Amino acid sequence: MNIYVANIAYTAKDQDLRELFEAYGEVTSAKIIMDKVTNRSRGFGFVEMSDDNSGRAAIEATNGHNFHGRDLVVNEARPRTEGAGGGGFRGGNDRGGYRGGNDRGGYRERNDRGDRGGYQRDEY
Repeated sequence: MNIYVANIAYTAKDQDLRELFEAYGEVTSAKIIMDKVTNRSRGFGFVEMSDDNSGRAAIEATNGHNFHGRDLVVNEARPRTEGAGGGGFRGGNDRGGYRGGNDRGGYRERNDRGDRGGYQRDEY
């Protein structure tokens, strides 16, 4: 069973998480997710337990448990949905390409800055 653990203190290590869950059964893996840029904890992680019954008991016992000064939020992990974290960067700067709803029938001119102000051609 794969278990999602949130609100983990930034000082906690993988081994600390493993030891907490080993009290409820065999832990296959315990991993706190780290930020790739800063190499600091992101405050959540995953614990995999070999037995579903042990996993459920661990979830019941550790959800709300104070661990390194923070109350954990523990749930059964859900599988990643299609598109979650898989594609490229989808920023919100709204540059270029088709954008429906403007007064030119949806097509943006090259120098049109949309709702952000700036130069906008009125004549063609």
